[in-house]
Amino acid sequence: MSLSIIKPGLLDTIQDMGRNGYGNWGINPGGAMDQYAAKVANLLVGNCCSEGVIEIHFPGPQILFEQNTLISITGGDFSPMINDEPIPLWQPVVARKNTVLHFPKLIRGARCYISVHGGFCIEKWLHSLSTNLKAGIGGLQGRPLRKGDELPFKENTVYFAGLLKEENNFQVLPWRVNTEKIYRLPHEIGLIPGNEWGKLKEASRDRFLEDNFIIHPSSDRMGYQLKGVPLELQSPFELVSSAVSFGTIQLLPDGQLIVLMAEHQTTGGYPRIAHVITAHLPKLAQLQPSDCIQFKIVEMQTAEHLLSLQEKELHILQRACHDHLNELVC
Repeated sequence: MSLSIIKPGLLDTIQDMGRNGYGNWGINPGGAMDQYAAKVANLLVGNCCSEGVIEIHFPGPQILFEQNTLISITGGDFSPMINDEPIPLWQPVVARKNTVLHFPKLIRGARCYISVHGGFCIEKWLHSLSTNLKAGIGGLQGRPLRKGDELPFKENTVYFAGLLKEENNFQVLPWRVNTEKIYRLPHEIGLIPGNEWGKLKEASRDRFLEDNFIIHPSSDRMGYQLKGVPLELQSPFELVSSAVSFGTIQLLPDGQLIVLMAEHQTTGGYPRIAHVITAHLPKLAQLQPSDCIQFKIVEMQTAEHLLSLQEKELHILQRACHDHLNELVC
């Protein structure tokens, strides 16, 4: 009752919604970069949204299913195939035992998520499955997945073979998610001003909102380094290290910017000029090195409304997927 890694991808790790509540110990939350996609992947197969998933980057892995398995793949489009037959994104699929999932071509996006019905039977650390690569803990031995790794599933009582048509390698189930609103205008990222926004020169504030910024190739899960015209402070000042979060935009001493991502540190001493709104973090997480970003200021009320809509849609999706799965199984 598991899947095995035939060939590892660029960076395949186990992630969930993060290791929250331990920032005062200096332990960052980590978790999935695109938490919306990870949540939807789980809901589509009947899991709770916080179950562990596999986060992959391109080139992706080759995965052998050692039993009939209900899966879903969300996030970036890496042309997923089972035994050389394409399967859809954002839709549940029953994969037959001894078939192989692989990802031959990058279409768009930076990372995608694989969920399995029931979730993975892996020991948690501090109430989370998320892999912390810096600390070497969490997930599967605190490291990326390797050739030969086996990921056992939690026990479930659903007989998925009954959903497979004879001789088919897989069966696509008839419900899916429309993500057009979530990822619309992928390069336009909303933000709210940070504590040190007013310490920028007026010309730099204007430039920040008018210019495009390029994601540097050295960007990673800890932060996106941005390249653009250097921004300037009105006058130099020292800042006591204080809390930062996923989406905090900091101004570096050379005038360039860094956007803190899922593996961000717990505190920072650089000026926090802005914060990416939570509803746009999924879009940001799917951008790749050399992609451009255009920032725009969003009112707090608008940011809260957008996040509230996302959460409401996830609740509706959870109930709908649960009902659909129960109908098919019964």
